[in-house]
Formats: sequence, structure tokens, C-alpha cells
Amino acid sequence: MTFRKDFLWGGATAANQCEGAYDVDGRGLANVDLCPVGEDRLAVITGRQKMLDFDDDHFYPAKHSIDMYHRYKEDIKLFAEMGFGVYRFSIA
Repeated sequence: MTFRKDFLWGGATAANQCEGAYDVDGRGLANVDLCPVGEDRLAVITGRQKMLDFDDDHFYPAKHSIDMYHRYKEDIKLFAEMGFGVYRFSIA
């Protein structure tokens, strides 16, 4: 199988994977920011356990993520270096 010459190669990110900056420029917390890793994760994402702020007992990967908020220009440049011509993203 071959791809047509005009096929567009690209990449994608989702806000919960990369955004970070929960406390910058008035963004505020999103649900995913408060979703911890570990045994309480399912209870939090299904609403059985309310998580309204960060605590010291859990690790929250989306709290800082890869901080694309501050590094988006560098990240998009990396996509271009890989030969990607399109980029799909979401924001929270």
C-alpha cells in the first residue's frame, strides 16, 4: 500500500496530555487537572470521589503536563522538523 503524493502527514495532541499552566493567566482548573494517577483515579473520573483541589496524597500528571502552554512554539517546530504538515490540537 502506498500513500498518494498529496497525503497530509500530521500529529495531534489533547489538552489533558500537554497543556499544563493551570495557574497562569487566569486559566483556572479543568476537571482533568484534578484527575490523579493511582487507585483513586477511577473514583475521581466517574464522580464517586470529589477532587476539588490538589492534595499532597496524589500525583496529578496534567497539573504541569509537558507545559505546552509555555513551549508551544518549540513543540510545533518539532512537528515541522518531523515533516508533519498538519497539526490537530484541543484546548481546555
